[in-house]
Amino acid sequence: MQALGWDAWFTGGVLVLMLALLVRGRYAPDVVLMGALLTLLVPGVLEPAGALRGFSNPGVITVAMLYVVATAMRETGAMNLISERMLGRPKTVLEAQARLALPVAGMSAFINNTPIVAIFLPVLSGVAKKSGLPAGKLYIPLSYSSILGGICTLIGTSTTVVVAGMLISYDARGPEGEPLRFGMFTLTAVGLPIAVCGIAYILLFGRALLPNTGGPTVNGPSNLRRYTTALRVGEGSPVIGKSVEQAGLRNLPGLFLSRIEREENTIIAVGPQEVILGGDVLVFVGVLDSVVDLQKIKGLEPVADEGPTPDGYRPNMRLIEAVVASGSPLVGRTIREAGMRARYNAVVVAVHRQGSRVKGKLGDVRLQPGDTLLLEAPNRFAERYRDSTDFFLVSELESPAALRHDRAILALVILAGLIITITLGVFEPVVAAMAAAGLMVATRCCTGAQARASMDWQVLITIGAAFGIGHAMNETGLASAIAESLLAVAGDLGPWAILASVFLLTTVFTMMITNNAAAVLMFPIALSIAQAGDLNFMPFAVAIAVAASCEFASPIGYQTNLMVMGPGGYSWWDYIRFGGPLTVLCGVVCVMITPFVWGF
Repeated sequence: MQALGWDAWFTGGVLVLMLALLVRGRYAPDVVLMGALLTLLVPGVLEPAGALRGFSNPGVITVAMLYVVATAMRETGAMNLISERMLGRPKTVLEAQARLALPVAGMSAFINNTPIVAIFLPVLSGVAKKSGLPAGKLYIPLSYSSILGGICTLIGTSTTVVVAGMLISYDARGPEGEPLRFGMFTLTAVGLPIAVCGIAYILLFGRALLPNTGGPTVNGPSNLRRYTTALRVGEGSPVIGKSVEQAGLRNLPGLFLSRIEREENTIIAVGPQEVILGGDVLVFVGVLDSVVDLQKIKGLEPVADEGPTPDGYRPNMRLIEAVVASGSPLVGRTIREAGMRARYNAVVVAVHRQGSRVKGKLGDVRLQPGDTLLLEAPNRFAERYRDSTDFFLVSELESPAALRHDRAILALVILAGLIITITLGVFEPVVAAMAAAGLMVATRCCTGAQARASMDWQVLITIGAAFGIGHAMNETGLASAIAESLLAVAGDLGPWAILASVFLLTTVFTMMITNNAAAVLMFPIALSIAQAGDLNFMPFAVAIAVAASCEFASPIGYQTNLMVMGPGGYSWWDYIRFGGPLTVLCGVVCVMITPFVWGF
């Protein structure tokens, strides 16, 4: 092995320190990796162009654009439309896991898995509550299924996109000198068998190995504010003609349907078979988060003040919490008399009164000091009235007032176009993703502000910085040295053992740091191994993409695992006990199949 220079030893020291800080978890990954990158820049180990090359990498840009696409799918309600229909109300844990795992894996193959998990979290909470099933049996299968589906295509997970970008950046070539590239379905030959085996494992062992934890309830503590809200069933609403149970409005998490108001009568004790008619006013009582989610159901519109809604497109409106001040001109007036639209260009969506339950029609509620109003109002309302004497407190919620249901089909068409253009090779993935994201914004499937807010900058910065660190490992010869050491240990056992070693090392890195950073750091090492051993690099690139994604034995290995830890009430041991064998299973399947597809 050739003697290493000071820059290689320096890079190795920085790498060890970086890994130690990441394992300790005191600092965010993007801060640690940017600090490591700066440490390599200052003494001249890296030139600025090499250090920053990752931030212009096509893989990083593609991941950023996919965040916009996923946000548009969420904001139009297209994802909710799919998720609510497929889950239903399962009667057993096995049925719930099957109805969850199979569709989630299928969706994750074409939509980035992180936003899919984010969308399903509140949906799954409602399913667990309505079905009386332990939440601990459902949340880990949600995360694992999304990961398993994500490795089946190029755009299913950010890790595969990143590895595809590195193949281009490093100009990786095959045995005949041909450029190695990931197409839309390149990984399917390996990813699909892994997904099938993984989902089978979840369904076979999920009931026995996952805990019976209930997770935090949606209702939460008994002292949470409970709002009363009224929603009118508009023309063309999908709930018209359905029973309360069929419409999914019975046993809602954190909510209950108090009554239905019709022109001729009011139905107080609402039964599950009561049929909903057009023009009905549905009166609910529930906690804030559940009331906000209720506003997003297609065909239901707020009618608390019995007046017209504010000027403008509802999805552009914001939801505001405002507490009525003692000197407010609203005190002593009913909501209808208050003229909220004329005075504030706002509509009252819901009312909370401390210590007592609001009775009667919301339009007839006479406001008192301390009443909390949930308002639907234009942008900048909170800024304009925050210091007003009309209200004690004004705060804007993150969520828009309503989803863009009228653009759901359009969002699905754009997503289909993205998939088709990448599959047929019409455009490079980065071009197709940028076009899809641009169309989502241009057609108002999401706004520019929502598109900007959708970016997970911590993930993007971590990936970009990891590229620079990987470049330093390659340029200083550190990657080659590690590769030669690995070859010395596993080389005599043949290429299968070398491939297994690369998979194992990537998995270990992923457990300690983030999945994308592990992929970027392992790539130059594996490339050096393939070149030194005169092996086809494609099986190693696939193994890195799979290993960096399929790490199930810890909550920090993949961000969706961390996302479900709290709602599912999991401990680290739950991931080790259930996810450890699954990680081994995926590794065995990958190492066994990959060489048969591409060959060494």
